[in-house]
Amino acid sequence: MTEQILIVDFGSQYTQLIARRIRELNVYCEIHPYNKVPALSPAIKGVILSGGPSSVLDNHAPEFDLRDIRKNIPVLGVCYGAQLIANEHSGKVSPSKHREYGRARLSRVDTHDHLMKEMSINSQVWMSHADTITSLADNYQIIASTADVEVAAFKIQNEPTYGIQFHPEVTHSEEGKIILRNFVVHICKCAQDWTSDIFVEATIASLSKKLGTDKVVMGISGGVDSSVASILIHRAIGKQLYCIFVDNGLLRKHEYEQVLASYEDMGLNIVGVDAKERFYQALKGVEDPEGKRKAIGKTFIDIFDQEAHRIQNVKWLGQGTIYPDVIESVSVKGPSATIKSHHNVGGLPDYMKLKVIEPLNTLFKDEVRQVGQALGISNAILSRHPFPGPGLGIRILGEVTEAKINLLQHVDHIFIEGLKTHELYHEVWQAGAILLPVQSVGVMGDERTYENVVCLRAVTSVDGMTADWSHLPYEFMGEISNKIINQVKGVNRVVYDISSKPPATIEWE
Repeated sequence: MTEQILIVDFGSQYTQLIARRIRELNVYCEIHPYNKVPALSPAIKGVILSGGPSSVLDNHAPEFDLRDIRKNIPVLGVCYGAQLIANEHSGKVSPSKHREYGRARLSRVDTHDHLMKEMSINSQVWMSHADTITSLADNYQIIASTADVEVAAFKIQNEPTYGIQFHPEVTHSEEGKIILRNFVVHICKCAQDWTSDIFVEATIASLSKKLGTDKVVMGISGGVDSSVASILIHRAIGKQLYCIFVDNGLLRKHEYEQVLASYEDMGLNIVGVDAKERFYQALKGVEDPEGKRKAIGKTFIDIFDQEAHRIQNVKWLGQGTIYPDVIESVSVKGPSATIKSHHNVGGLPDYMKLKVIEPLNTLFKDEVRQVGQALGISNAILSRHPFPGPGLGIRILGEVTEAKINLLQHVDHIFIEGLKTHELYHEVWQAGAILLPVQSVGVMGDERTYENVVCLRAVTSVDGMTADWSHLPYEFMGEISNKIINQVKGVNRVVYDISSKPPATIEWE
């Protein structure tokens, strides 16, 4: 049984970063919404309560019952989580006189306490809260303060329950990793033995036991996630895995042929299906982003179901779902707050009668790559930029047509090949082009033009949960812009997206 840290999510934009920092310590962890927390098991060595946008002073503030947790296993409340612990046990939380957001420095640190061990006086931390803990119950002790926040961190005496009003998971908290390491390793006593090799060994054994001699069918895209997932399943059941690659007409230029070729030496059973026209028909007249995702998803399922029926007695559907897909598709506030639907999350129509197997649904993107390396998968596949399941369908704003796809494929090809030629491809986490529903005036030769605007997008990231725009060289951007305008008929203006995630998303739809 893999030991783990349970992260209770109250809706903070930083919750996923807490998970990333803990995974970096080679400790497994899971995020669950505060209203859908699983029953405690012996594998759970500690609990972290995340921050969140709510105030504990609100009438309908999120609540969480700690009675079965406190004193039994360690608890760490972060921001809202800390205020929740203080407020429910005779402490007092009050609105801050001034919103406390940004950098602060610890003016007092109790380094004798296990949580604050090796922390430095004057260490920079990141505050982000509108309320402040102004008093604590008698059995609480303050273990860190700043000039403006007396209760920056506290501990309940005689039990391993802690609270901090700053965010140790963000890079702005200079020694935040020390606090998380102290909690996870020294207080929770986690063994730090969750590695890629262990994951591969355990997952293949689990898949082999679960699947037995059953047949599995899997849609494969040539991307990192589906490639790693398929190889894991293949290692477990061999030729009982059947892979299908559907050309939805929304791929990058020449991608269909390149993907099929890339799997030639991997020993997989794979068949390619040209279904471009069916997808184009399904997208005709659809402009809403979510509508396009659903149209693409439904068409894929219909085609996939048709192909799967060519294989006798298939019982399972393999999917390359990864943890960010799961997190972003489950909101602590309910379905209405979901950012977007994911093409590989949410189940299957009843008529398919297939059970789902998702060997990667606990991993972040960078962890998937590490597992791929442990499996010996080619770096050409592992280093590929992520590409959305709906493909260029969500990079064409508005209605999708074959003419628009051809135009965007050409633009995208110039951009991506340019990144590779200038040895910038591996410095960027994800890149692509977006066709905007905008036309602009231009001049080519002696003629006035009124043509399309395309936007280039390139970001740096670790796992896609947060991202910053890539500061590509001006000379490179100028060269790519000139090539696009000169070579792609119908484009007379190129712009560059310099927004980060959050508040923006990586994709535009």
